[in-house]
Amino acid sequence: MAYVIAEPCIATCDTACASVCPVDCIRGPIPVDEIARIPAALRGSQLPRLQLYIDPEICICCGACQPVCPVDAIFEEQDLPESQRHYREVNARFFR
Repeated sequence: MAYVIAEPCIATCDTACASVCPVDCIRGPIPVDEIARIPAALRGSQLPRLQLYIDPEICICCGACQPVCPVDAIFEEQDLPESQRHYREVNARFFR
């Protein structure tokens, strides 16, 4: 089972999760280092629809990303809230 980034990440894009990932499986539509350079207070306005994604083929399920997420957007696949289960496919589709 891989971890999944869900709805709370949208417009937040905190990159702490990517910084701690030992296999570099967390990406965004723009490079994570570019996102990190945008002040957190401006990300909502500059990245209004952006979120980060976890590659389910690379994720080793170590759990390092989950506790550092400030908006609790990262879940183990089986623990996704019902209303956010579609994010499993959203994350996988990003990497296809």
